Amino acid sequence: MPGDSITETSGGYGGGDENRPLRNFKLNESTFLASLMPKKEIGADHFVEAHPQYDGRGVIIAIFDSGVDPAASGLQVTSDGKPKVLDVIDCTGSGDIDTSKVVKADADGCIQGASGASLVVNSSWKNPSGEWHVGYKFLYELLTDTLTSRLKKERKKKWDEKDQEEIAKAVKHLDKFNEKHSNPEEADLKRVREDLQARIDLLRKQADSYDDKGPVIDAVVWHDGDLWRAALDTQSVEDDSDCGQLANFVPLTNYRIERKHGVFSKLDACTFVLNVYSDGNILSIVTDCSPHGTHVAGIATAFHPKEPLLNGIAPGAQLISCKIGDTRLGSMETGTGLIRALIAAVEHKCDLINMSYGEPTLLPDYGRFVDLVNEVVNKHRLIFVSSAGNSGPALSTVGAPGGTTSSIIGVGAYVSPSMAAGAHSVVEPPSEGLEYTWSSRGPTSDGDLGVSISAPGGAVAPVPTWTLQKRMLMNGTSMASPSACGGVALLISAMKAEGIPVSPYSVRKALENTSGPVGELPADKLSTGQGLMQVDRAHEYIRQSRNIPCICYEIMVNQSGKSTPTSRGIYLREASACQQPTEWTVQVQPKFHEGASNLEELVPFEECIELHSTEKVVVRTPEYLLLTNNGRSFNIVVNPTKLSEGLHYYEVYGVDCKAPWRGPIFRIPVTITKPMTVKKHPPFISFSSMSFVPGHIERRYIEMPFGATWVEATMQTSGFDTTRRFFIDTVQICPLQRPMKWESVVTFSSPTVKSFAFPVVGGQTMELAVAQFWSSGIGSHETTIVDFEILFHGIAINKEEIILDGSEAPIRIDAEALLSSENLVPVAILNKIRVPYRPVDAKLGTLTENRDKLPSGKQTLALTLTYKFKLEDGAEVKPQVPLLNNRIYDTKFESQFYMVSDTNKRVYAMGDVYPSATKLPKGEYNLRLYLRHDNMQYLEKMKQLLLFIERNLDDKDVIRLNFFSEPDGPVMGDGAFKSSVLVPGHVLS
Repeated sequence: MPGDSITETSGGYGGGDENRPLRNFKLNESTFLASLMPKKEIGADHFVEAHPQYDGRGVIIAIFDSGVDPAASGLQVTSDGKPKVLDVIDCTGSGDIDTSKVVKADADGCIQGASGASLVVNSSWKNPSGEWHVGYKFLYELLTDTLTSRLKKERKKKWDEKDQEEIAKAVKHLDKFNEKHSNPEEADLKRVREDLQARIDLLRKQADSYDDKGPVIDAVVWHDGDLWRAALDTQSVEDDSDCGQLANFVPLTNYRIERKHGVFSKLDACTFVLNVYSDGNILSIVTDCSPHGTHVAGIATAFHPKEPLLNGIAPGAQLISCKIGDTRLGSMETGTGLIRALIAAVEHKCDLINMSYGEPTLLPDYGRFVDLVNEVVNKHRLIFVSSAGNSGPALSTVGAPGGTTSSIIGVGAYVSPSMAAGAHSVVEPPSEGLEYTWSSRGPTSDGDLGVSISAPGGAVAPVPTWTLQKRMLMNGTSMASPSACGGVALLISAMKAEGIPVSPYSVRKALENTSGPVGELPADKLSTGQGLMQVDRAHEYIRQSRNIPCICYEIMVNQSGKSTPTSRGIYLREASACQQPTEWTVQVQPKFHEGASNLEELVPFEECIELHSTEKVVVRTPEYLLLTNNGRSFNIVVNPTKLSEGLHYYEVYGVDCKAPWRGPIFRIPVTITKPMTVKKHPPFISFSSMSFVPGHIERRYIEMPFGATWVEATMQTSGFDTTRRFFIDTVQICPLQRPMKWESVVTFSSPTVKSFAFPVVGGQTMELAVAQFWSSGIGSHETTIVDFEILFHGIAINKEEIILDGSEAPIRIDAEALLSSENLVPVAILNKIRVPYRPVDAKLGTLTENRDKLPSGKQTLALTLTYKFKLEDGAEVKPQVPLLNNRIYDTKFESQFYMVSDTNKRVYAMGDVYPSATKLPKGEYNLRLYLRHDNMQYLEKMKQLLLFIERNLDDKDVIRLNFFSEPDGPVMGDGAFKSSVLVPGHVLS
């Protein structure tokens, strides 16, 4: 970045101040533009300057996201003139249209569209069979909520103008009539007057009842003798009836063949592409469901020949767009979308996958999607890069799949001084780069580091044309991932040009062993991974490693004497785990790519490994290990007993004795969060005079007192001038549950006190993370002083669930305060009804489309379950499948999706793993649940899957239960219990 002062220390791989902090700089026009698309931070600018031909040429990236607009700025061609976007696919099926209905044209070339409209086909279109497949779609079903809102507003404005014109005309006609007939007595004249008045009333009434369901698009599909082609009639979208006619549409075929796209109208400016499936019986209209995917693609690969500073990281790379976000669900990813995207990436022989999506997970490195990702990486050698998540600053907040899957490179988000000054336009940038406050942190619940590397997490990049702007600023690990992915594309481009075999294993090792550290503490790796990636240094590492076998080292850790659970690191989080030394067995298993030769690769493999511990007093390890293809195990001893309270991070790593320059070839993370014990009574704890500057994080680990169920916390600030913004997170990890996280973002305009209350689990360690937002108070040199106090509460009852079946005596409930005196005011309200249903029909079949054929060659199977239910009155209902809901990555099932429709086939609701409530009128309904997998036995077991319809009761129907202090209270009507003070040691029944 010209004009910047760069502080850089030379050193070996992974050493020195390699994140190159940008200090004491001033922006000019060129450095400002460069800061909008950061490259210097990861060494990409130096690399491309030194190797112009290695700018991503020859590399294909699959973008798993919300969809990419091929008309967006910078996404037309590569730096060497090749098409930028090779294919655009809606993997979710949200844009699919049923075009199985076949019609023939009459003598005038007219056909009847699926909507009922009469359509004229262009006489020049070739159609040897004379068969036209027809279907239709409401436009709003294809658009984002943001664009739909804009269109509705603009269409309503135009409609109002026309409506007002008609009202004015009607009033004028009535006035003229009244002038001629001031007091009409004749019946005919009275009827005329009433009709004129009724016209005015109707026009005004329809303005009040205006409801824009959106334009209808008629679709026509046919085979021209060579290809399937499609055309759309968009007359209802246009203002001019002469525009949008079917006959004027330039026919499109599948995007990958001719790479052409269309726009519905000038009003929406929304790009779409068409793909035909199932021999013309399905037409997919592909639009994006958010600007997110286009922005991501732009960071990775955009090419602006007239604005090179705004180029993406790898402007020579090509891409395919795999839309995994379902428009019907906002932009939520679906299992169907994820699996089809993997299929497409392998089919197109992609080199890289970028996925800037993710969710919390119950189990790390587990699930159907993870299994298929492992196959794609290990067998087909694709490199998978993904965002770590935006749920920081607390530890163990990395999301799936990016931060929890071993075969995926998880990326954290970094912000440099240049990015802060230019892209974020802060008053005074930080003196050094740092991780964004919200960037998710490791470790995973099974001890893996979670974050592999970091990359710039913000950029001003292209967005879809429907946003009515060329580019915009976004930040998140969603932006860090394509930045890293673009950097990897540069490496692959170089490897291909230099004849070096491309392997996910060797590339990942190069990235992790050449990254520059961000922060000075060992525990900073939990935030940044191995550090900020450096493309130029990774390239030199790869060159030097070209004759090293392409191997990854699978790490499996078990506590000695226990066969389960197997983990990928050591994570001592609870107080009981820190009270004595523990011994652990580590199994190191070399893993070659599938298809490696037994005699030429597996048998000869042997490495002499020197083992190291970053802290030999706490973590003891053997000195050497001879590693062969069948793997080896060794023991390590961890002694946390003399550690101070708080966070401690160490690593055990292995170095090749014959090639120590390689750096660590495997690492075993050791994370210890030694909690403090609450000893005061009544139980409370306080942290005084914590000092904060922008980006600073304070972490405290507390052993929750047994019996604690919630806490009250107060936060008092002082010592600052301008407004301060803080992130407050608490996290507890309970077995076989998603991390229990509470979070709050609070702003202090002046020194004051704020209070919070949140639930906790007694007996489990809780992390309290308090962070001043990275850019908050950045123009001020005043530190912020924080005092934090936590008061623990808890009421224990003898029943986790209370079941009233109507045939038993009143239920006895015992309540006890375990920590301190508590005021008990019991409330029990029955405000929901859950009704179970079994399927009335189950159909199991094979999906014959190529888009559903797995890379292994297996064809996906689909199970359709039909449920029927009836509502006597309108109600808000929520379908639930407890066996499957709330899990998308950490489940062995491939996909779930449901649709609710009435007897007239009108669809009222759709949903997937996170069902939502929908208001339904009185009537009978069908719910169809779609499940997918390639294993028939799994689906057979689901044919009687239980579904619950949860209905919210109206306020008038809510049942409020009474509590009594005597067993005969419900009969006698006395002894009603309202409230009481619970004293520790006393049980109240």
